[in-house]
Amino acid sequence: MIRKVSLLFVGILLGASFAVGLTQFHSDGSANAAAPDTYKQLNLFGDVFERIRGDYVEVPDEGALIEAAINGMLSSLDPHSSYLDAAALRDMNVQTRGEFGGLGIEVTMENGAVKVMTPIDDTPASKAGLLTGDLIVAIDGDSVEGMTLDQAVKKMRGEVNTPIVLSIKRQNVEKPFDVKLVRAVIHIQSVRSREEGGDIGYVRVTQFNEQTFDELERQVKKIRTDLPDGKLKGFVVDLRNNPGGLLDQAVAVSDAFLERGEIVSTRGRHAEETKRFNARPGDLTGGLPVIVLINGGSASASEIVAGALQDQRRATVIGTRSFGKGSVQTIIPLASKGALRLTTARYFTPSGRSIQAKGITPDIEVTSELPAELKDQFGEPRGEASLKGHLGAEGDEASGSSGYVPPDPKDDKQLNTAYDLLRGVQVNNAFPPDPNRGIPN
Repeated sequence: MIRKVSLLFVGILLGASFAVGLTQFHSDGSANAAAPDTYKQLNLFGDVFERIRGDYVEVPDEGALIEAAINGMLSSLDPHSSYLDAAALRDMNVQTRGEFGGLGIEVTMENGAVKVMTPIDDTPASKAGLLTGDLIVAIDGDSVEGMTLDQAVKKMRGEVNTPIVLSIKRQNVEKPFDVKLVRAVIHIQSVRSREEGGDIGYVRVTQFNEQTFDELERQVKKIRTDLPDGKLKGFVVDLRNNPGGLLDQAVAVSDAFLERGEIVSTRGRHAEETKRFNARPGDLTGGLPVIVLINGGSASASEIVAGALQDQRRATVIGTRSFGKGSVQTIIPLASKGALRLTTARYFTPSGRSIQAKGITPDIEVTSELPAELKDQFGEPRGEASLKGHLGAEGDEASGSSGYVPPDPKDDKQLNTAYDLLRGVQVNNAFPPDPNRGIPN
């Protein structure tokens, strides 16, 4: 059975089996039989199912009932575990390849509504003005209350060039309002870059799909060719509002800037399942200084990269506290041709920090001030620790931070601080990284 490890946020772009005898097998071949009370509960489930089949006012869809029960079971675990039917699994596989149909929003479920995590650049969602933190309360006039996240995602998907109306509730806006969008084929360019001022390479990573490392490698090499090392002062790697993606791509991107050392470890329920990922020789930048930008929208795979480069003293991290999604989801295919997306491990930075419900603390905190006219729209910053049913932190939990990035680079304090440090206009003890510096909590 092939398992695909992913750190993806559940998204709009993604889109029954019943085990008898409940025996859990561990990797050493041992098995734990279910407790007697578990079988009693399964009998209770069977009684309820038969009562619904026999007595409900209309003939129910039995498959839908089982699927709803599975989704309920998984959603009780944490916000990132769920059941994927065959169509949703196909959609997710398409998304990780970097091209899919949809609206261009990363979403999660919060208090019965679908919450916008990140509108992806240059998609119908971003062009329509949807914002991080918006709540989708209805789709084409149908309330999302009572829907699972996957059901809402399916309803939002459809044929390219067909319209859809989302009813949006925005913090501090009195009434929900409608936004009309047109579905499109979403082509995700996960890496964008530019030469800044003839002496700095700027690289923005928007998500971690199967193309990310290859795009990063190509664009970094191009910058180094166009700006020889004698002129090139360093690189800014912008991970702000990057919601995550594939674990292997996070490892590869981290490795691109490292010569050696651990990148990340994942630790599951059993000690023997611990995995460590290490860097191999070869730094794409040739050892030039690197600054990483993060904010409250930087999550999952983004936090792996930021944490690895921070702990290995390879980069200085600037911005505000990241989201704090420190869990790994494994895609487990099922005989039904669907799959479980199941949280199977936590990940840890090289120094052993778990950032679950904590986030990465920047070396240099720089806040992007919200314009007065946008303060009501963005509301209070929220991170993993604010999600209902989230995995607890090891130690104290911490909230996230704002995901606001000024549209005009001239107004971007975080970005311009990075430029000033690389050019020597500003001086800070955290840049370049001190090998003897302590790790932020």
